[in-house]
Parts: sequence; C-alpha cells; structure tokens
Amino acid sequence: MNKKIDQLAADNIRALAISMVEKASSGHPGGPMGGADYMHILYSEFFNYDPSDMRWPYRDRFFMDAGHLSPLMYSQYYLLDNFSKSDVQNFRQWGSVTPGHPEVDVNRGIENTSGPLGQGHTMGVGAAVAAKFLQARFGDWMNHKIYGFISDGGVQEEISQGSGRLAGHLGLNNFIMFYDSNDVQLSTKTDEVTSEDTAMKYQAWGWKVVTIDGHNHEEIRQALKDANAETEKPTLIIGKTIMGKGCVTADGTMYEGYTELHGKPIGDTGADFVKTLINLGADPEDEFAIYDDVKASYKEIIKRKIQEAQVKKQEIAAWREDNTALSEKLDGFLAGKLPELDFESIAYKDGLATRAASANVLGYLAGKVENMIVSSADLSNSDKTDGFLNKTHSLQKGDFTGSFLQSGVAELTMAAMANGMALHGGVIPVVATFFVFSDYMKPAIRLSAIQELPVKFVWTHDAFRVGEDGPTHQPIEQEAQIRLLEKLKNHSGDASFIALRPADSAETVVGWKMLLENDKVPSGLILSRQGIKDIPLVGKSRYNDALASEKGGYLVKEVANPDVVLIANGSEVATLIAAAALLEERKGLKVNIASIISEGLFRKQSKEYQQSVIATDKPVFGLTAGLPVNLEGLAGANGKVFGLDHFGYSAPATVLDDKFGFTGEKVYEQVIEFLG
Repeated sequence: MNKKIDQLAADNIRALAISMVEKASSGHPGGPMGGADYMHILYSEFFNYDPSDMRWPYRDRFFMDAGHLSPLMYSQYYLLDNFSKSDVQNFRQWGSVTPGHPEVDVNRGIENTSGPLGQGHTMGVGAAVAAKFLQARFGDWMNHKIYGFISDGGVQEEISQGSGRLAGHLGLNNFIMFYDSNDVQLSTKTDEVTSEDTAMKYQAWGWKVVTIDGHNHEEIRQALKDANAETEKPTLIIGKTIMGKGCVTADGTMYEGYTELHGKPIGDTGADFVKTLINLGADPEDEFAIYDDVKASYKEIIKRKIQEAQVKKQEIAAWREDNTALSEKLDGFLAGKLPELDFESIAYKDGLATRAASANVLGYLAGKVENMIVSSADLSNSDKTDGFLNKTHSLQKGDFTGSFLQSGVAELTMAAMANGMALHGGVIPVVATFFVFSDYMKPAIRLSAIQELPVKFVWTHDAFRVGEDGPTHQPIEQEAQIRLLEKLKNHSGDASFIALRPADSAETVVGWKMLLENDKVPSGLILSRQGIKDIPLVGKSRYNDALASEKGGYLVKEVANPDVVLIANGSEVATLIAAAALLEERKGLKVNIASIISEGLFRKQSKEYQQSVIATDKPVFGLTAGLPVNLEGLAGANGKVFGLDHFGYSAPATVLDDKFGFTGEKVYEQVIEFLG
C-alpha cells in the first residue's frame, strides 16, 4: 500500500478517461472521474485473475452496468496492459476495440456488453448464481467473486428490483456491487427524480449494505475486505463520489459535481480540459501516457496477479488429481459438451399440447444434462417446466444443489440473469414464460443476441387460443417481433436468433434437440396451450420425419405436381391437414403441406431445397395465428397468407377458431377463394 501511488493511479485513470472523451468529442467523462478510486483499489488489491490467461474459468468477474462509463474501464485496463495506447486514443472510432459502450471482450477483461441500464448488474447476479451452482457440485475451492458496478440510473431502472430481490433471497454472498452514488444523472440531479433510501431498500431485500466515502482509499479497502469475508449476503457498497472529481476551471478554481460534466467533453463545460489535466498530474502534451510511477507499480501488480493465480491453479490441480471423474465432468460443463441423448426414445401421448410435449422432454433431460438451470417466471405449472422441476428442486439460499430457479414475476430480470449465467460459462440457462410476456423480455433478448449467448427461451400459450384470458394474454404480434431477429445478423454474420414453433409433439422433441445443440446464438421454442393433432406419419417414425425440421422447414404432405402448396407452422399445420382433406375430397385438388418451424433456418438452405418444399411455380397459401407478415415472405408476391390483423377476444379457444376462421372448413373456403 502506497498512498502516493494510489492517488497517482486514480488521477491517471481520470486523466485518461477525460482525454478519451475529449479526443472523440463524445462520451461521459464525469462518472469515470468519480469511480476511479474504487476501480484502482479493486483491481490492484482484490480482483483475482490471471493476466497471462484472461479466459481462466476460475477468475473473478467484473460486470459493468453503467456502460456509459466505458472510459473508466478502458483506462483501468490500459494500466493493466489489456489495452494499448492507440486503443484508448481511438475511443468510439470505427474498428476500434474501445466502443462507446463496452462489448464482450474477455481477452481484454470485458465480461459483458452493457449500456441499457440495469441489465449489466443483473447479468452479474446471474453469473453469481452460475458460480454458486458449480461450487455446489465441485467444491468450495470454486470461490471466485462477481463484482458489479452501478450508477444512479442502474438503481432506478425497474430491473434492479428483480435482481436485488433475487440476489438477497438467494444469499449470493459471492456478489459484491459498488454503487457510484454521485447525486448527478444525465439531465438532472438525482433529488429531482427520487427520494428513496437506497440503503434501506437493499437491506430489506437481504443485502449487507455499507456507505463510504468513494474517494477514501482506506474506506474502500475496508469495505472490500468486509464484503469478501461475508458468508450470508450479497454486499452493496454505496460509494459517495463526486461527479467530475478533479475538474478545474481555466483559473484553477475547482469545478466538480455539475450535471453538465456527466455527458459531454470537459472542454465543452465550465471546466478547462488542459488545466484539469495539469491538476491531475498529467502532461497535456502526452495526455494518453501512463505516469512513470504508476507504470512501475502496475508492472508489479500484474506480476503479483500471475503469481497468485499460479498458487490457485496448483490448488485446483491437486483437487483434479483427487477427483478425476468430477474433473472430467467439470471440463465437459465448461466446454459446453452434451451427454449422449436419445431424443427418439422420449415417449408422448397422441394429441398433446406442445407445452406438454416439452414437459416430457424436460423430464427426460433432468438429471442427464446436469448443468442445465431452468427458470420460470412464476409459471412452472403452466409453461410446463415443472416437467424438469419434478425431477430436481429449486435453488435456495445455502443450497444450490438443485437445478431450477423460481424467478417470481420478473421476466426481464430472469432473462438478463440467464445472459449472465451464459457469460459465466459452465451452465446451460433455460428461461420460460407465456409468449405474450416475451414483451417484458425484449431488452434482454436483444442483448442475448448481440452478445451471441446460447440462452434457451421457452414460450408457451403461443396464440389467440389462450382463449378466455382475452386479448391481454393472447399473442398476436409477438411471433413477428421475435422472427425479425432471425433476419438480423450478429457481428459474426449469423442470424442473431433462432425461433422454433413446432407443429406437434415430434417437432417439439426435435426442437429441443436443436436448442441444445445450438451453442452459437439464443434460440426459443414457441409452444401451444391447447392440444394439437399429431402430423400423420410418412416415414418409419414421426420423429424421423420431424428431423427435417433441422432445415427450418419440410413437407409433411407431398404429392407429385401439386395444385397448391399450403404453408404454416405450429398448430396451424394440423388445421391445414384438415383443410387439405376437404380440398381433395370435394375438389379433387392435389395438395402439398409444408411445416416451416423456422423461416430463418429455412432461408439458409439451398435454393433447390427451398423450392422443393415451397414450389415457386405453384400457388402458395399460408396460414398463421399471428400477423400475416409471419409467412408473407415465404408465400411470395403471388401467394396469400391468412392471419390476424386485430387483437383477440375473451372466449373459449374453439369458439375463437371458428370466429377467426381457423377451422378446416373455413380454411378450405379461403383456399378455394384464393385459387379462384
């Protein structure tokens, strides 16, 4: 501990942060100036990782919530040699590794993409759950910590209630969060928008809370010591900090705590950029330099971190020698390796709702895929994830031997936590709720897609056939929204999401196979509440027929030279089969029927295959329980899609089918009218 070096390092971070923003003419300088002291003490003294092995699975992890404070992270990691001078000089520029908001880059220490406030620390809570889950299975040597960093905005964003409640309820003592409390936000002072007692709120949720001077290194140090020693609760360290700490005007007068310092370059405020650099000990002619004494100190810090990691690695090596079977299992978990699974052996009754077929699959997977964590938003008995829960038990404070997380009514929190679990690694997160409530999850689904996380989403009650619950619970536009992500590429060039709406039990089983084997992007199953007639067998087994779903779409009924091609997904496929029987019986028409479980996957197939399923020289009629746009791209300009262009109504599902035109008879009439 060297007080002079500690202060120099914090001021160096401040100088670098404001220089990045000034050069880019864009960004947020004031917050990084306030959080610099905490970051330096955390990383120089408490944070355990291996600078020579950044992806070491047993490292501590830092989850940034306030993504606009990226200059704080980049400056700190520049001191740690994770970024070069040119990297920080090119902040927010095309092709740089220092984007405006941090994006996952584990090799440089960036554990999560952040920006939408509230999600970053919630992902940290999810990572803490994953760490506890693995610790319960492999031993207390797995004792790494998850650190979160939030601002006033992160505390205010509604998702903080869900993550705060669950972290306290589960007793996540491995989660330590710093709240950079500077009383300033982007357009106002905080007292203009809130008067809550944040400390009491978190204490009520079951957190250990301590309030400190966020610029006092001894108080920061003691708070982190106590947090690391805590055995029962997550810790919230409320650091009272000053927005723009260290800023001065042109005449050297202190200029700190002003709202305008939050979101624009220092030079565009009442502070003077050059004089502030000088006040912080920086050279205005070389503002991106690391101070000599700080550089020497951090060279020793990096060396010490590597040595400490080697000691931990020796401990782990000894455990591996004594626990070879567990060691192999752990390696499999971390590598995302699946056990041998016989999906074809999964039995189901005829005519099941696809949610019930999913329950059968989950019951089969429970105990076989030992690193699955399934979560439900207070709906496990309705979304049928209880098929999994019945074979395990819920995660509880002090007992993480189970594999099910009862999230309560908190869809966004649950989804963001699943992202954190996936980021941590070693577990397979599955989250479930009603499809209409995917609306609550969209921000986290989007971050899942951006971060390329293979989270599994299960959505049930997929259409207006929810029935009596009425329009608030009947999805209409949700499928179109989710399928847009199939058309949106991630930065790896892949479809950012895979959405699967199976037509019967066999397709549901295959859909689960597809979800588990996909380790690149998020994916989801869209499942029915009501029973669905099974698709008639064509080959040796319905399961083998349904394996063609892996191509996104296939013919479930095929004849030579058809008069019309009918297309759908989900429960509407069975309706098309009923309509086709009438078309053949009454009009002698030859009909092909395609089940398109995923347009995104179907579009990835060869043109020849696509045309073999949906013939481009034949009339094409589509049926969807959602917006017609779901299938219009497949039906083509000369095709027709019958769907809904209105919200639902409260009535029994069979009545709605009849009223809305989703019976075999009424679809028959639609097709005849279409064919003219």
